Amino acid sequence: MVSQITRGIKISVLTSFEGTYFKNYKIHFAFSYEITIENHSKDSVQLISRHWEIFDSLNNREIVDGEGVIGKKPVLRPGESHTYNSGCLLSSPYGAMKGFFNMVNFTTTKTFKVIVPTFRLCAPFALN
Repeated sequence: MVSQITRGIKISVLTSFEGTYFKNYKIHFAFSYEITIENHSKDSVQLISRHWEIFDSLNNREIVDGEGVIGKKPVLRPGESHTYNSGCLLSSPYGAMKGFFNMVNFTTTKTFKVIVPTFRLCAPFALN
């Protein structure tokens, strides 16, 4: 698990390898990840959007931007948390993701970025 705190918002990430399959005559490596967002600040906040950079060991890079997470824009009061699961496909058994969430602070009405630390995606059969 990797974790990081930005402005009182803690992001923790757990990853899992889900398997391989063929699509469009090419092998894909499927990974899932669980992200927990914890509000350790004194203000209520809302997640508005996300930005991901997805890398694999073949030097492929994909950028993904979108509203909310899995169709939700969770509001977190002080002390609350939100956990969700998602996934990605890579062209190789090794990779990584990093990014950030854009959030709004309800007290100040200002938006701010919360960093999602780089987390590795690795198929167990590919480990030494």
